[in-house]
Amino acid sequence: MSDVELGVEGRLARLHLDRPEALNALTHAMVREISAALARWRDDPAVTAVLVTGAGERAFCAGGDVRDIARLARDEGVAAATPFFFDEYRMNWRIKRFPKPYVAVLDGVTMGGGVGLSVHGTHRVATENTVFAMPETAIGMFPDVGGTHVLGTMPGGLGNWLALTGARLGPGDSLDAGIATHHCPRAGLDRLVAELREAADAPAVERAVRAHTAGPEPGEIAARHRAIETVFDRPSVAAIAQAAAAEPTGWGAEQWELVRARSPTSVRLAFAQLARGRALGFDDAMRLEYRIVHRVLAGHDFFEGVRAALIDKDQAPRWRPATLDDVDAAAIEAHFGELAGGDLPLDWS
Repeated sequence: MSDVELGVEGRLARLHLDRPEALNALTHAMVREISAALARWRDDPAVTAVLVTGAGERAFCAGGDVRDIARLARDEGVAAATPFFFDEYRMNWRIKRFPKPYVAVLDGVTMGGGVGLSVHGTHRVATENTVFAMPETAIGMFPDVGGTHVLGTMPGGLGNWLALTGARLGPGDSLDAGIATHHCPRAGLDRLVAELREAADAPAVERAVRAHTAGPEPGEIAARHRAIETVFDRPSVAAIAQAAAAEPTGWGAEQWELVRARSPTSVRLAFAQLARGRALGFDDAMRLEYRIVHRVLAGHDFFEGVRAALIDKDQAPRWRPATLDDVDAAAIEAHFGELAGGDLPLDWS
């Protein structure tokens, strides 16, 4: 049985993640099914829009199945694990370039791969249950699935804050950050879906989503905007550390403690990645991530982070190098070099 349900209801193509016991985490098979469906629906004149939802009460999609990816890379080598990212990043690109309305309902946890499955679409509908985060630095990874572009282009240090700390955003903050475009209470989703089934064109989809939009409570970003900018809109990780220590309310020091607990390599890598992302278009950002992921899978911290967080669950990762000061700048730079096999191809074939 498939873990993703695909079908067309009226004029609406439906993509429903059905793996609630795993918080709808994406497997390689799911990614391939979704990507192929997008290619079909792109050219289907009977399809006006795509709606993406997740099963269960807890999550839209909590990310990719990183335990399985880590197992593959450890047991069979990097080449066995990279096909997941080859297909996932191409899926992310197809969502970004999809020529019709793409409506994702972020009802519950939306992290990692779930962000890539939603944030590149035209409409991202938060509910009162939305919890967004890009927590990759906590497992020795980096904010991928388009995070180079999405976080890298956020103003005022916001992307750096989200990438380096893994901060969680509720619905109000998700709207303020541009992750969500609309908000609809869970109780109104059935009515929204019913109207989307009958939407004859893109303007009708927009009217339906707007008609069911109700503002959430304000989030933290509005109140913390100046502090986020003061601490995280800095030219280096060292400058962020200095600004965090000097921040007068103590919030900055709290955030720096979160950063210090993450993989030092991932922190420096994510900062350098987002700095590059500010100057890259979306396509080149995805190609850059495909380069990076090969090097991360060949390193130490991803496996150690997955072990500590998801396998042994001792929450005591032994990072290597162990501190930010010990991370070699040349080693970070090496993550961005060209691949022997060439860059990620981005197409509909």
